[in-house]
Amino acid sequence: METDVTTSLPTTRPSDRPFDPPAGLAELREQRPLSRLNYPDGHAGWLVTSHALVREVLADPRFSVRAELRHVPIAGVPGGNRPAPPGFFNALDAPEHTRYRRLLTGQFTVRRMRRLTEQIQDITAEHLDAMERRDCPVDLVEALAQPVPAQVICELLGVPYADRARFQRQALDMSRLDSSPERTGAAYAAVQEFLGELVPAKRAEPTDDLLSDLTAADLSDEELVNIGFVLLGAGLDTTANMLALGTFALLSNPGQLALLRTDPGIAGHAVEELLRYLSIIPFTVRTALEDIELHGERIKVGETVTVSVPAANRDPARFADPDTLDLLRPARGHVAFGHGVHQCLGQQLARVEMQVALPALLTRFPSLRLAVPAEDVALRTDMLIHGVHQLPVTWDV
Repeated sequence: METDVTTSLPTTRPSDRPFDPPAGLAELREQRPLSRLNYPDGHAGWLVTSHALVREVLADPRFSVRAELRHVPIAGVPGGNRPAPPGFFNALDAPEHTRYRRLLTGQFTVRRMRRLTEQIQDITAEHLDAMERRDCPVDLVEALAQPVPAQVICELLGVPYADRARFQRQALDMSRLDSSPERTGAAYAAVQEFLGELVPAKRAEPTDDLLSDLTAADLSDEELVNIGFVLLGAGLDTTANMLALGTFALLSNPGQLALLRTDPGIAGHAVEELLRYLSIIPFTVRTALEDIELHGERIKVGETVTVSVPAANRDPARFADPDTLDLLRPARGHVAFGHGVHQCLGQQLARVEMQVALPALLTRFPSLRLAVPAEDVALRTDMLIHGVHQLPVTWDV
């Protein structure tokens, strides 16, 4: 028996519970964890909301990530109408994806990660020093959450940090749900132009960074530019929003805040739980390459399946009392970074940034607190990735 058709993907988070998933996902997960979904372009596809089914879809190679096959469940996000250009490994299937992934995995060496960890500690301390010198209140997004990951990804790729303004604004424009196609296209072109200048410079004078190392591989300039584009985009907005929204969540849960403040050694557990609890990436999509039986239903070839990351990470069948923030919870197994062969390549780097920055912030400012009522914090309701536009904080001087 075919399931009911839902009108659209639930995307509106409760205004009084900014850390909870959009209303309606829990009911869908309980009643119809695999349900029909209408897409804005008229496509009739599917929505998956349970943790087990999400992992099953993401691990199944019969579901494709290819850009030209996908349909997007919300308006404002470009859909698939053409194949991804060379180097856009996150929108390619094997064997192309496998080749790029193997090259990139080899770049995240123990030596490089150790060096980056030391740099993250120094970068964080530098921004906390600057923050301490400022008058209260301070916007934590501008003072810490945005600049730390921006500087880290610049160090990783070998991008001059002074040039960050050339791509940070464009990266935000590409994430806005209300951007016109012209504005999004202009932002995309600007970042491509920036990287198009950087790659030849790396070929001519390599330095000790990921892009320079990749110039030794059998990759064209176009491939290198597009690889840099994917890594730059992935390393900026997501980590910045996890740092800001994670701090907001901790300041809104004094008991959990006290746990991390008194025992920074639990930072690893805390980060995994914040990733699960907040689930700032709302969804990912896959398209069936053949007819597939799933949860008693037949997914037909060409049908797109949207997997809900927040619904999966709040599934009580996998996580007990899932709507409670518990920094001591063994939260491994969440799908905040995806699952399967397309799991986020930079997940360890994001973890290190959070494990360093959050305890350092709370240690430096023991009296840190919101400078405005929680309900006045400006949420990113106009952006694809959940978070806050500003987070005004203060402390006792």
